[in-house]
Amino acid sequence: MLIRAMEAFEHHLTSPQGEGHVPEDAFTVRFGGGECCDEVSFSVQTDAQRVTDAGFSARGCGASHAAGSAAVTLVRGATLIDAARVGAAEIAAELGGLSPAKQHAAAVAADALARALGAAARARGALPGPAAAGAHRTLVAMSGGVDSSVAALLCARDGEAVAVTLELWADPEGDGEKSCCSSSAVSQARTLAHSLGLAHFTLDLRDEFRAGVVEPFISGYAAGETPNPCVGCNGHVRLDAMLELAERLGCETLATGHYARVQDGLLRTAADPAKDQTYMLAALAPDSLARMRFPLGGYTKPEVRALAAAAGLPVAGKADSQDLCFLAGTTRARFLERHGGLRSGAGEVVSPEGEAIGSHAGHELYTVGQRRGFSVRSAQPLYVTGKDAQTNRVTVGPRERLLTDRVRVRGARLHRDGARVDRVKLRYRSRALLARVSGEARAGRHRELVLELAEPVAGAAPGQLACLMDGELIVGWGTITR
Repeated sequence: MLIRAMEAFEHHLTSPQGEGHVPEDAFTVRFGGGECCDEVSFSVQTDAQRVTDAGFSARGCGASHAAGSAAVTLVRGATLIDAARVGAAEIAAELGGLSPAKQHAAAVAADALARALGAAARARGALPGPAAAGAHRTLVAMSGGVDSSVAALLCARDGEAVAVTLELWADPEGDGEKSCCSSSAVSQARTLAHSLGLAHFTLDLRDEFRAGVVEPFISGYAAGETPNPCVGCNGHVRLDAMLELAERLGCETLATGHYARVQDGLLRTAADPAKDQTYMLAALAPDSLARMRFPLGGYTKPEVRALAAAAGLPVAGKADSQDLCFLAGTTRARFLERHGGLRSGAGEVVSPEGEAIGSHAGHELYTVGQRRGFSVRSAQPLYVTGKDAQTNRVTVGPRERLLTDRVRVRGARLHRDGARVDRVKLRYRSRALLARVSGEARAGRHRELVLELAEPVAGAAPGQLACLMDGELIVGWGTITR
């Protein structure tokens, strides 16, 4: 057995399949260059159904060259779906097994292959044939966490499932282990998907994510607001790309691990109020929502972890991510300075009357309702009540200065008549407040709406999303403005 394993490795090392070959009209992706310095560039040529040709080039140790050859052997002539089931384990097996010291080579080759297949699927798609009688095919978004993994598990039990993970951000100063969208997280999600028997595609959306999420995040803070990047990411960048891929792969629906439900064509809050994520999904267009599934909407978090444990998923006890994915391992201040050149520096803290009463470290570091982080002498607690980006001034006052029973929103969308709105959520983790839309507002787009609250609220922060509700249904949204 050992001799056969050595022969397999030696064959791919001395007679590499497809080395230096770049097929015509191929999709080519390079991956690697980390601490091990190994790098593999992988190319795939596809038609509507199969990988018609493949090639690779490698730099680094001999194991990387052998792994690239093994990957070419495994995917040439395979359907795009079957090729997407090839990971590091399959590449290592084709080589007769690899020692722990050489496993990284299979992982690098698998990452390069997966990204090339993702690019091909995104551009051309595949025709894997119709779903089995009475079944349906679902594309499942996997991040490598327990929620998306259980969503994939449930979809696989319910019919045919294909997995996808998005690489959205790469920052050498960040923490890839804590981020749900780093290359490390992508590799972990792929391993989980393959363990469930699912084909897995990787989509590189780093350029789109920077343009559609990170840049608005930076410009929002530069303008003195407190933007909510997850809303735009879910409403546009991430889900738009995955819905497009679902169509190209012949998947009727896209499933995610969000805690949400759908009723009468609208989002409905999840069964577990503590995990409800409809606020972050409120900007989804109705036609997108019609093509989505939320398998976890009727479960509580403990029930989801129990399902993961019962299935033997290694992420059953994995902690939830707590911060914005692109801020993992860094701070907001450091991020804004490095990626946006945003560092306004020290400025004045002023009273509601405009009197200078202290100093702060830069307006972009504060949000309406914040109580700490500025230097002021006062006998009573003071809160940020406003910011002026042009003068770099932060206005503070007692809590009653924050209270308001009218909230203005811009760029509003109503999926139902405004008269249906009976409550609003002004922050992700806040409770829904009784409210109504002022005046008459029909379903559709509105440049601005005014919300009248049944009770005063503190800290309606410009830039945050206002989630408009009719009981448990999400019937619209808008962005809080001054």
